Amino acid sequence: MSRSVPAEHVAQHGFTVHARGRGFTEITGQVADRVTASGVCVGIAHVFTAHTSCSLLLSENADPAVREDLERWLARAVPDGDAIFEHDAEGPDDMPAHVRSVLTGASLVVPVHGGRLQLGTWQGLFLWEHRRDPHQRKVIVTVLGH
Repeated sequence: MSRSVPAEHVAQHGFTVHARGRGFTEITGQVADRVTASGVCVGIAHVFTAHTSCSLLLSENADPAVREDLERWLARAVPDGDAIFEHDAEGPDDMPAHVRSVLTGASLVVPVHGGRLQLGTWQGLFLWEHRRDPHQRKVIVTVLGH
């Protein structure tokens, strides 16, 4: 007996995040808008940032103290200007930003059901800027499913 499987659908959309400098910018709404526009009902959303000194994070979105604590912890683990780093072409936060990005990741995968991101009650998606100065960051959302 053969079963009919719905055809797969792929959509890809990008957007720019204007990061004000080191810290978090919530992007949940922007990603959700791309998922809705994709027309995918059930599948996955892959979110990627095409940079080496920022990262993406799925974290608590209700209490900003969670993100502040994460920033303080990472600053202690990977301090700016640490003498261990040779690469400082763009200043004392250059190599630490790269290390922070490697440790925290440049992509996320979130399930989609009913055309919506399947996030928990207190979860949100964030771009985590690791450089001190403002930057414009590109985020690409690829939605795969049917």
